[in-house]
Amino acid sequence: MTKQNSAETVGLQGLAWLAGNEELLPVFQGASGAGADDLRAGATDPAFLGSVLDFIMMDDVWVVAFCDASGLSYDAPMRARAALPGGEQVNWT
Repeated sequence: MTKQNSAETVGLQGLAWLAGNEELLPVFQGASGAGADDLRAGATDPAFLGSVLDFIMMDDVWVVAFCDASGLSYDAPMRARAALPGGEQVNWT
């Protein structure tokens, strides 16, 4: 499995976790403007999965809850995000 495929899998896990979270899902939808159809379509879009991980990583409590529920290490969302489109580290020097 490539790094990209592995990252997409973590992104999909994040999307599934978010979709099952009745408190956070409306917050994500409000922040992103994504409706139910967008969530379904986004499951195949690496950039959208990156935005899901960006959202989860906004709060350490969310990261811990997601990783605990998914059996992932706490740095997995960050590593996956870096491998998805738009997740490259910017070097300003």
